[in-house]
Amino acid sequence: MRLTSFTDYGLRMLMRMASEPQRAFSSGELADEFNLSRNHLTKIMQRLAQGQIVRTQRGAGGGARLAVKPRELKLGRIVQLLEQDQPLVECLSADRGNCTIDGQCRVKARLRSAEAAFLRDLDKATLADIALPTRAPA
Repeated sequence: MRLTSFTDYGLRMLMRMASEPQRAFSSGELADEFNLSRNHLTKIMQRLAQGQIVRTQRGAGGGARLAVKPRELKLGRIVQLLEQDQPLVECLSADRGNCTIDGQCRVKARLRSAEAAFLRDLDKATLADIALPTRAPA
């Protein structure tokens, strides 16, 4: 299984945020740290906010904060949220893609089962388990 860069960067951002869960992180700060465009980071942050994993606040003193305690946030939930529009294979998409063997295929059920097992295994760990070390003040 391969995760999208969207999920990869989402996990990295959350790992950083979990290192200082009370702190607000600006988009610019996180974009610079991960060498990512601010626009791409904003899209990831919006998805995390829609999933109620982070809270965002505009303006001075604003930024993004975790909305859930890191020890209460299962990794499978995060990955499922970030990968929600990325089916494992085309035939698992909502419109079933352009599969010419739909209804005869025996692999689809196995792939669904494998994906569910993958997410269950990720749910054995929390964001607290993978948080980055706290950075010392510069």
